[in-house]
Amino acid sequence: MARLSLIVSILLMLSAISLVTSRYQSRQLFIELERGNTLSNTLDTDWRRLQLERAELARNARIDHAARQDLKMIPIVPDRTIYLNQAPIPAPAVGGVQ
Repeated sequence: MARLSLIVSILLMLSAISLVTSRYQSRQLFIELERGNTLSNTLDTDWRRLQLERAELARNARIDHAARQDLKMIPIVPDRTIYLNQAPIPAPAVGGVQ
């Protein structure tokens, strides 16, 4: 009977250690999951902020302002436009033989 009692107590101890180990791993995995969710939310927020910033930078009024102020560009006017007339270039013969 003592031997059976010893075996049962050893099995009980192994079961308790296994329970503690599995709870610890469960907590570690939960912490890792929460970190992943937090990172996902942060990246999603950054993505939306960057999309808004890109839309702001691509606005026509901002581009027009940058062209006029920074690059000193002026609008096109017909009296300052130069048209070049060039003779058409003959197309090469098909097959490479002339």
